[in-house]
Amino acid sequence: MTDSYPPLRGRLTRDRALADLTWLRVGGPADALVQPADLQDLCDFLAALPPGMPVFPMGVGSNLIVRDGGLRAVVIRLGRGFNAITVEGTRVTAGAAALDAHVAKRAAEAGVDLTFLRTIPGSIGGAVRMNAGCYGSYVADHLIEIRAVSRDGRLVTLPAADLNLRYRQSDLPEGWVVVEAVFEGAPGDPAELEARMDAQLRKRDETQPVKDRSAGSTFRNPAGFSSTGQADDSHELKAWKVIDAAGLRGATRGAAQMSPKHPNFLVNTGGATAADLEGLGEEVRKKVFQHSGLQLHWEIMRVGDPLDRTGV
Repeated sequence: MTDSYPPLRGRLTRDRALADLTWLRVGGPADALVQPADLQDLCDFLAALPPGMPVFPMGVGSNLIVRDGGLRAVVIRLGRGFNAITVEGTRVTAGAAALDAHVAKRAAEAGVDLTFLRTIPGSIGGAVRMNAGCYGSYVADHLIEIRAVSRDGRLVTLPAADLNLRYRQSDLPEGWVVVEAVFEGAPGDPAELEARMDAQLRKRDETQPVKDRSAGSTFRNPAGFSSTGQADDSHELKAWKVIDAAGLRGATRGAAQMSPKHPNFLVNTGGATAADLEGLGEEVRKKVFQHSGLQLHWEIMRVGDPLDRTGV
């Protein structure tokens, strides 16, 4: 992509395979993987990076398929310098690299209810970008503001309203990197909050293939949206139900499978390619539409290029 990149105090790795950085363990190389040393390092790097060069912020890869041909972009992955969690009153400030589960637990210890984050895989940056939610609560319900670094290297504070958060979507500009988020939670008794999270974990473990290589829910629920775009978890029409009704529980393509335990979980049973996983997902979408007339939409983000099998 380029022979030279701007100076970086952190780590830059060219042609870095991304498979081991995603939960599904698939994906070709990125042009470069950038792990900035700190906030100033990130700002300086993006400010000096040519404006036409694509930038892709990547969290822990929990909701991501990187295609087998890789990603023609500079991938930004934040590390330890971006995972601090602080609590003041009922406000919780979390670095973008902090795991959702860790934020929920730290908040609960301080008597702040952000328990909905406990079973959401991934980190806070991705949770903000995708307006993650569970058990009827969403990031949009608690987010006050974020700090992000713009594509041209400016540190910007954005109120939650500017993100236009809606079901699994936001208007965060392309190439911007979330570095911190501020949440407001209701006060609660730490022991009660801990007990609630324990119950959530038990329910998750009973119903989801937590020991398999998956990326969480594969498709958004096909209905049950409120007028603001939020999903209504009480609505009976769930993605797993329409997949199951179409006879696709346990369906396979290569080493990709729709989990027999939860048919809205796409899993890599061992050795699947990104093409296997995405191909199975598209087959499921097609057959569900043929069976019920419902159009499933991907919840997993898919990026990059297919593998060029021509050898050219």
